[in-house]
Amino acid sequence: MATTRPTAIPAAAAGTIALGGDLTVNRMGFGAMRLTGKGIWGPPRHPEQAVRVLQRAVDLGVNFFDTAAAYGPHVAEEIIAEALYPYPGLIIATKGGFERPGPDRWVENGRPEFLREQLEGSLRRLRVERIDLWQLHRVDPKVPAQEQFEAVREFQREGLIRHVGLSEVSVDQIEQARKVLTIVSVQNRYNVTDRKWEKVVEYCEREGLAFIPWFPLSAGALDHPTLNAVAARHGATVFQIALAWLLKHSPSILVIPGTSSVEHLEENVAATEIRLTRRDLKELDSLRS
Repeated sequence: MATTRPTAIPAAAAGTIALGGDLTVNRMGFGAMRLTGKGIWGPPRHPEQAVRVLQRAVDLGVNFFDTAAAYGPHVAEEIIAEALYPYPGLIIATKGGFERPGPDRWVENGRPEFLREQLEGSLRRLRVERIDLWQLHRVDPKVPAQEQFEAVREFQREGLIRHVGLSEVSVDQIEQARKVLTIVSVQNRYNVTDRKWEKVVEYCEREGLAFIPWFPLSAGALDHPTLNAVAARHGATVFQIALAWLLKHSPSILVIPGTSSVEHLEENVAATEIRLTRRDLKELDSLRS
């Protein structure tokens, strides 16, 4: 099947969103989790290819890159610094709050001292004095949430982070955090077939927060007759349709599809040029896993 491919610099075609009211980014971003080895562990098989992907993303107009201390761990941040430093016109967001005992293993750790250790490590690896958007990767159920939020507030007071986001949280947790500090974004698992956090999307839109869906392409597992039919009508891939739907679904959504392939990157960014019809949206809105 022929797929929609970029002919110029299309990322801005998705429109922009203002993080915290002062950081304006294109709504087609890039997630760096796939720039690591198998199990999100260790370096990628071809580090030079990871660098090319990041630099090509900038060529295509992507100016928001999302990573985390846990990706590798540390590997994705190091590659981003190698490829993009000193980040002219770019916003680099990262996260802290996970320990990595091994490949595909993730353990929440929201102890204030661990969060500080991760933040300081991110600052060193990214070669910056302040993180523009630092996100609490998870609210650790083993540590009082208030302690975690107060620790992040202190980091912000020290000038180590500019804006704060949360990941995989409910509306109640967001509101609890907002009693302690200002939240500008929420990053939850969400895609066209996984709508568990629909109420959080609605909340973010209503409150002026960015919603950053992780697994926006369901880790490449999207396969449904409806998606296939809409993709065929547009001469696109199901993944491009899934991204186009997210961008249309809510103006609060900032997508961050990740890939280690330049070809897939170009296809993802080209989704900004797809214009879904009312028929498409009606069919896709009814799609659930």
